[in-house]
Amino acid sequence: MSPRVALLHDLLDRAADRWPDRPAVTSGAHTVGYHELAEATRRLTGWLYSCGLRRGDRLLVHAPGSTTLAALVYAASRAGVAFSLLHEKTRDIQLQHVLDDCEPALLVTDDAEAAAAFRGQGVRTVSIDAVRALAFAAYGAPGPEAVTRFPGPLAVDPVCLIYTSGTTALPKAVVSTHQQVVFAVDAIQRMLGYRSDDIVYCPLPLSFDYGLYQLFLAAHSGAHVWLGRPAEVGPRLLANLVRAGATVLPAVPAIGDALARLLSRSGGDRPALRLLTNTGAAMPAPTLRTLRTELPGLVVQLMFGLTECKRATVMPPDGDLDRPGSCGRALPGTEVLIVDEEGRRRPPGEMGEIVVRGPHVMSGYWRRPELTAQRFPRADGLFPELRTGDYGWLDEADFLYFEGRRDDLYKENGFRVSATEVEAAARRVTGVAEAACLPPGSGAAALLFTMGTRSPAEVLRGMREQIEEFKIPSRCVVLDELPLTGNGKVDRKALAAIAKGAAGVRAD
Repeated sequence: MSPRVALLHDLLDRAADRWPDRPAVTSGAHTVGYHELAEATRRLTGWLYSCGLRRGDRLLVHAPGSTTLAALVYAASRAGVAFSLLHEKTRDIQLQHVLDDCEPALLVTDDAEAAAAFRGQGVRTVSIDAVRALAFAAYGAPGPEAVTRFPGPLAVDPVCLIYTSGTTALPKAVVSTHQQVVFAVDAIQRMLGYRSDDIVYCPLPLSFDYGLYQLFLAAHSGAHVWLGRPAEVGPRLLANLVRAGATVLPAVPAIGDALARLLSRSGGDRPALRLLTNTGAAMPAPTLRTLRTELPGLVVQLMFGLTECKRATVMPPDGDLDRPGSCGRALPGTEVLIVDEEGRRRPPGEMGEIVVRGPHVMSGYWRRPELTAQRFPRADGLFPELRTGDYGWLDEADFLYFEGRRDDLYKENGFRVSATEVEAAARRVTGVAEAACLPPGSGAAALLFTMGTRSPAEVLRGMREQIEEFKIPSRCVVLDELPLTGNGKVDRKALAAIAKGAAGVRAD
C-alpha cells in the first residue's frame, strides 16, 4: 500500500485520484463515482465542523445503507470523529443503551419517532434526508479552509465503534483506530484480490463489519459496491445479482443457501459471479457444491474472523476443496495460535482456544476496561493478543480448523460436544436444508432446530450415520424457516424463545 494511505479516508482519496469517474457506490437508483464521493465527504466534513463536532467526538448513524452513509463514514474519518453505524431495526432498550454508552455529539437517523424521542433527551439529531441533500448538492461545498482549520486525526485515533453483542448481553463497542482498519483492509485485499472491474454486490448491512468493509476493500481496489438490502435471502436476490452485473458476493450462510436454492430452481439468466466469500458462520458443504455446479468458474474463499480483529484467517481460492473443514491461514503480518487454559501454546492437531495477534487486533471495548483486559491481554509487550473465546486447532501447515464458540461447547453425558459439529451433521442428512443447535441450559437438554422435508424423528435417525450417537440431541423441532438476525445469521435469541414452548420430538 502507498505510504500516504495512513488514514481511512486516504483510501477514498487515492481511489478518487486513480479512478475519478469510476462508479464507487450504488444504492437504489443512485450511483456515485469516486471523485463525486470524495467531494461529498469534504462537504460533509465542513458540515460536521459547523455542527460543533471535533476530533474525538462520536457520530451515531441509525439508517439503512446508502450512498449517503458511505459519504458520512469517510467524512467522519476526515474530521477525526469516530462513527458508529447501527442497524435500522435497532430499537427501544438497545438503541437507548447505545446512546447512553456512546454519548454521540450527533445522531443521524431516518426514524422520525426515535429522533423526536431523543431530541427530548437533549440529543442533537438530523435526518438522513437532510444529510443526503448536503452531501450531493451541486453547490455550497466548503473551501479548503473550512476543512483544515481544525486538527485532523492521527493514525492511532479511533475511527469507528462497532457495536456487537453475544446471545444475551447488551451491545458493547469494539474500538478501531485508523491504522488498525487500514492494515486489515490491505491484508484482506492481498488475500482476496478484488479488481478494479469488479462489481461487489453487498446484501449485508453496513452496521455489520463484513458489510462495512466492502466499501473499504472496493476503494482499495477501485471496485464498484452495489448495496442490496440487509439479510437479502428472498427471490429477488438472484435477479438483483444479474441486474447489477455482480462479480463478487460477500455472503453469510443464509445468503449462500438462498442463492443455491434459487439457482437450482431457475433456468433463467445466471449472475456473472467470479468470487464468493464467506464469514460469520461456516458455509455448508452442500451449498458450496450446488453453487459450484450452477456457476462454473466460481471461486470460493472461506474466512474466519471476529469484530475484534476484523479477519483472522482466509483460505486460498477454493482451498476448501483441498482442506475440507478449514477456514484458512492467518492474514499476512499476523499470527493465529492455539493455547490451553493456562495460555500455553498447543502443538498442531491439538484443540484449544484460538488466539489472534497482529496490527489488526482492535484497541479493545469502549468504556469496558475489565473486559478489555480479559480479552486483549498484552503479549510480551508487543501487539495485544485477542483471546477469542473460540476453539479449534491448527494443522502442520498452520491452517485453522474451527470447532466452536465458548458458548457453543457443552457437556452431554460427560462428553464434550460442539453445537457447530451437531449442526454440520444435521445438514448432511438428506432433506435437511438448514440446522441450528441450542446447547443445554437451565436444566433443559440440547435442542436441534431444522428446516427441510424430513420429520424430526427422521432427522435424528439420519444423524446416526453422520455423527457419534452421544452427540445427537435428544430433541428436534422442524421449522418452516429459521429466524435470522439483521446480519443474516441465525437468531439464537429467537430460537431460545421458541424453545420455551417446544417439546420437540425424539428419535425412535
